[in-house]
Amino acid sequence: MIKKGMRRQIVLHYILVVFVALLLVEVIFLLAIRTYYYDSVYSKITTHISTAEEFLKYEISGERSPNQLQKVLDFFSMEYTELEVLSTSGDILTSSTGFQPDRTITTSDVPEAVGGSIGRWVGRQAGTNESVMAVSKLIQVSSRDKYVIRYLTSMERIDKDLLNLTLASIGIGAAVMVIVVLFSFGLANSIVKPLNNITAVSAQMAKGRFTARIKGNYRYEIGDLASTLNYMADEIIRSNQIKDDFISSISHELRTPLTSIKGWSETLISGGYDPEETKLGMGIISKESDRLIGLVEEILDFSKLQQNEMKLSIVLMDIKVVLQETILNIWAKAEKKRIHLVLECEDTIYIKGDPNRLKQVFLNLVDNAVKFSPEDSSIVLSAQRLSVSEMAVIVRDSGIGISEAHLSRVRDRFFQVDALNGGTGLGLAISQQIVELHNGKLEMDSELGKGTQVTVILPLTEERPAAPALPEDVYE
Repeated sequence: MIKKGMRRQIVLHYILVVFVALLLVEVIFLLAIRTYYYDSVYSKITTHISTAEEFLKYEISGERSPNQLQKVLDFFSMEYTELEVLSTSGDILTSSTGFQPDRTITTSDVPEAVGGSIGRWVGRQAGTNESVMAVSKLIQVSSRDKYVIRYLTSMERIDKDLLNLTLASIGIGAAVMVIVVLFSFGLANSIVKPLNNITAVSAQMAKGRFTARIKGNYRYEIGDLASTLNYMADEIIRSNQIKDDFISSISHELRTPLTSIKGWSETLISGGYDPEETKLGMGIISKESDRLIGLVEEILDFSKLQQNEMKLSIVLMDIKVVLQETILNIWAKAEKKRIHLVLECEDTIYIKGDPNRLKQVFLNLVDNAVKFSPEDSSIVLSAQRLSVSEMAVIVRDSGIGISEAHLSRVRDRFFQVDALNGGTGLGLAISQQIVELHNGKLEMDSELGKGTQVTVILPLTEERPAAPALPEDVYE
């Protein structure tokens, strides 16, 4: 007995379907063969009757006589078939066997013959219990004489052949079912064994053993499932590695400003410094505190985005104003490296968005450009219409660029092209998600040693801000 499970269900359902189909085919086939044999006997008798009737028209006429009945027997007799001549009421007048029992035939073929058609009856002969077929037809011997000729032929031999054929078909069907059972077990195993293997490996993954892999060249959907689970394990290992790198990176990023704050705090507490040194120390503490706040806010923003909790304050905004504010915020940092910031923007480009969040995106992009650009270079920040429904903000620098290998990963969480420059590796990941929340997209194009171009594509709006109301005295 097969234990409960998918293997059992596959085997039983497969066997059931094939068994029902095979049973229907065999029943239809055997009925067709039986009908064919029985119809062949019936057709042979009816053909013989038609031929004999043609000769009878020219040979027999006149009054009824024993000779007349004998001629009917001679004309209509068939080999291996008993011929009976009956009256229209079903009484036997004579037969080819010479035996004339005093009885009346009551089978259905006689009334059918009297009615004008060729009667046919198949059943068991009274007395002998032999399987027979009776075929009867009314013939007109003379103007007054009508007889029913009745052929009675044994069907035992045909039934025996049909029985042998039935047994043979049952044997063939049984052989087919054995093959189907073996095949169904093979089919079930080809599905269940890979699934058992996948289940076992999945159980190991559930326990945290992500180095386990599903081995085997599986095809079709099972192969896709195995590949997906292996890919999932690779992604989990990668995510864990990213998490570990992030913890290491963020620990370093937090330790550096905290060390400066603690050092200068202890120095200032000890006293004995002139106002200039005190001012310098307080400035460093303030700067490092701002840096800590920025790191914490970046982590909080990322957490909100991951949990879909970031809310946007959507308003109608002029993109040029946001870009001008971005340049003003980053100008001091660019001046230290003597980097020239250039703004190229068409007038009256309006979009619907959150000005603070988009400004955060542009600040991150320009800050990265300043960070990785050489001294005495230029950074171009431009905005332009792409079509009636889209506009683009482009940040283009001539800095160190990004290699092709890193370009595909630079927007991943916690990934840093150059860890020595500091940061959490979340800036571009957050920027991309903010842009996507605005139904836009962020594209990057870079060549190592020649610079980077980042394009932010956002949807345009046809709305315009309402004109300010004129003072009342204008209308006076």
